[in-house]
Amino acid sequence: MRNVVIIPARYASERLPGKPLVDIGGKPMIVRVLEKALLARGVERALVATDDERILEAVRSAGGEAVMTPADCASGSDRCAAAARQLGALDVVVNVQGDEPLLDPRAIEELLRAFEDPAVELATLARELETGELENPNVVKVVRDLRNDALYFSRAAIPFLRGEGARPLAHVGIYGFRAAFLQEFTSLAATPLERTEKLEQLRALEHGHRIRVLDTSYRSIGVDTPEDLERVRALIG
Repeated sequence: MRNVVIIPARYASERLPGKPLVDIGGKPMIVRVLEKALLARGVERALVATDDERILEAVRSAGGEAVMTPADCASGSDRCAAAARQLGALDVVVNVQGDEPLLDPRAIEELLRAFEDPAVELATLARELETGELENPNVVKVVRDLRNDALYFSRAAIPFLRGEGARPLAHVGIYGFRAAFLQEFTSLAATPLERTEKLEQLRALEHGHRIRVLDTSYRSIGVDTPEDLERVRALIG
């Protein structure tokens, strides 16, 4: 199968301008993410999709692959779709966020297993919630049906824990798309719940598509603020 990882990266960031190029242990953050993605088994190639020449040059100078995409891409998924159209025939496109320099390549491998089921067109990961995360709106929760397909994603504490039974999971924001479905998904109109929760994946559910949700132990650490950056720098050393 032709499986690729595409890492969308834009220069603008309200809380951390130029975020993809911040230095972490002597390398731009986006280069560190790309290097991690390339270690995943089952991936034919990994590349960065950007709208900024500075990011393009930083990746290529480090020996990585990068492509330019339009500046008006509304989301990371749109940027991945634009990049994928430049790559010819593909089977699965994995969308990895460019602000996770501690990415575990095994998370990508776990995600790719979902596509052993030919019925799966979109997949993502989830892990067990940690103390205090259920009530935290910055931690997206997901509940699944008996086939491990998502029923709903929310920033709220779902489900209401009145009795024993189902427990919510924390969503881990790595997505895998059948290549054809990526193009279809990004052509769909935004939906009411998507706009309410500010969660793009709800668009797929509201339009009647299924999202397979696989278990992982991977806990992503994104870099959104200067404080996050210093924490990651300390962990990498």
